[in-house]
Amino acid sequence: MNPPRRDQPAITQLLEIMAALRSPEGCPWDREQDHTSLRFHAVEEVYELLDAIDQNDTPAMVEELGDVLLQVIFHCQLGRERGTFDFEQVCQGIVDKLVGRHPHVFGSTDAPTVDAVLSQWDRIKSGEKETRRSVFDGIPRHLPALQHAEKLTTKARKAGLLPDAPPLPDPGTLGRQLFDLARAARQHGLSAEALLREEIQRRERDYRSREARGSPDTS
Repeated sequence: MNPPRRDQPAITQLLEIMAALRSPEGCPWDREQDHTSLRFHAVEEVYELLDAIDQNDTPAMVEELGDVLLQVIFHCQLGRERGTFDFEQVCQGIVDKLVGRHPHVFGSTDAPTVDAVLSQWDRIKSGEKETRRSVFDGIPRHLPALQHAEKLTTKARKAGLLPDAPPLPDPGTLGRQLFDLARAARQHGLSAEALLREEIQRRERDYRSREARGSPDTS
C-alpha cells in the first residue's frame, strides 16, 4: 500500500492514512479499535500536550497537538465507517457553534468585556441545550475529581445555590494544604481522589435537590 501523495494538503494525507490503517489491508491494532477502546487515549494525549505547554516546548507542542488531532481523525473514521458522522460534519459543527456563540464578532450584539462575553456565552449555550433540565447536566463524569469539584461549585454558585467562598490563604499555603490532605489520605490507606468523588456525588445530589425546589444554599 502506497502512502498518500505529499503534494496533497496535510489534512487530506492524514484522512487517507487513517482510512488505510482501518482498511482490510491495514494495521491489525488500528482495525480492532472502537470509540470505547480509544476514549482514554484522547485523555492521555491531552495530558501530554499540557506537559509540553507547561515546559514551553514548541516542538513537543507540535507533536502532541498532532497526537490530539489523530484522536479526532480516528473517531471520525470510525463514524464514517458506521455511517453516523465524518470529519466534515465535525468541522462544520464547530464552525456553526463558534459563529453562533460569537454574535459580538459575527453579528450585531455588543460584548465589550470578558465578563459580558462569558455571560452571553452561557445564555446562548442554555438556549442550545434546551433538553437539559439542570445547570449541572453536561459536566463530564470522567473529569479528575478536583477539576470536577471546581466545575460543580462554579455552576452551583452561578445558579445561586452556593454562596461565595470565604477568603483563602495565599495560593502557596492552599497548595500545601491540598497536598497534605492527599498525603494523609494515602498514609491511612485511602484515596483522596475516591473520597473527593464520593463528596462530589453527595454535593451534586444536594444541589440538584435545591435547584428543583428553588431553594438557595445559604450555608
